[in-house]
Amino acid sequence: MSDVPAQPQAPSLCAADAQLVQAYLSHGRYECRLAERTLSLYALDLQKLAAFATQAGLALTAVQTHHVRAWVARMHSGGRSARGIALVLSGWRGLYRWLGLKGLVAVNPVVDVRAPKAPKPLPKALEVDEAVRLASYRDAPNDSVLHLRDHAMVELFYSSGLRMAELRGLDLQASAQARGWIDLAAAQAHVLGKGSKRRSVPVGRAAIAALQIWLPLRAQILQALPLAQQTQAALFIGRHGTRLSAQSVWLRVRAHAQRAGLATPVHPHMLRHSFASHLLQSSGDLRAVQELLGHAHVGTTQVYTRLDFQHLAGVYDAAHPRAHKKTP
Repeated sequence: MSDVPAQPQAPSLCAADAQLVQAYLSHGRYECRLAERTLSLYALDLQKLAAFATQAGLALTAVQTHHVRAWVARMHSGGRSARGIALVLSGWRGLYRWLGLKGLVAVNPVVDVRAPKAPKPLPKALEVDEAVRLASYRDAPNDSVLHLRDHAMVELFYSSGLRMAELRGLDLQASAQARGWIDLAAAQAHVLGKGSKRRSVPVGRAAIAALQIWLPLRAQILQALPLAQQTQAALFIGRHGTRLSAQSVWLRVRAHAQRAGLATPVHPHMLRHSFASHLLQSSGDLRAVQELLGHAHVGTTQVYTRLDFQHLAGVYDAAHPRAHKKTP
């Protein structure tokens, strides 16, 4: 009796094809050491393949690429998601790769078949009033040193649209080793972005003010440490004088949003999305937003035009008298 999870086969599946499927799953179990869950999913995918082949009057070894494309179209029109289809094709592709190694098929009919493109999800951005509320929030006069640091980080994220790594990489001043640095006098941040591309971005007045509050506190933290640890160059440091980790920044931004009373779970990249979306709403200058974000291609930036249209559509639905259906 086989150890492979038993899966119901298509009623008219021929014995030869059933044996091929079971042999492939056994190969996955014993030679590839696939997990039970993975084997069960592969078995379901192959059951679907066998059903399509049986309906077309084909043995599994007779399936051609045009058959697979037709079955993908059928799954897509039936409502199967692009991601779901991609996973099914992955299972089918593995079977035919194995059949090719066994010399049972000359060509893998799935190798050049791709799932339909999945629509790209819109980036999540805060509403303008939420973003302003978050960036300006302070619990004065009860703010702790770390809360004032977090306030400066959030202001800088929203002011300049920085990525997490770009903000973490900022030093207090330029040096040969610096990945980036802040220039308060020029109101600019110089950062090293994706692809090791450098760019300079403006820093707004509110972010400058928050940084000017944070910098003396930063100096106090370092002065309380042993002399060897007082040379830390990072702009944003923790209580022990070390550069903040990505996880620390993520958690501190989330905590700051909670203190500000926002119901939305906020993360650093959401502030970058908010920066881009709000700037585009106000200026309409796609190329300028592209430069500020450090995008290599304007197509990457164009996703924010969809956010902008979503905002305009919401205003229309809420305000235009012809946007509402009249009740009888």
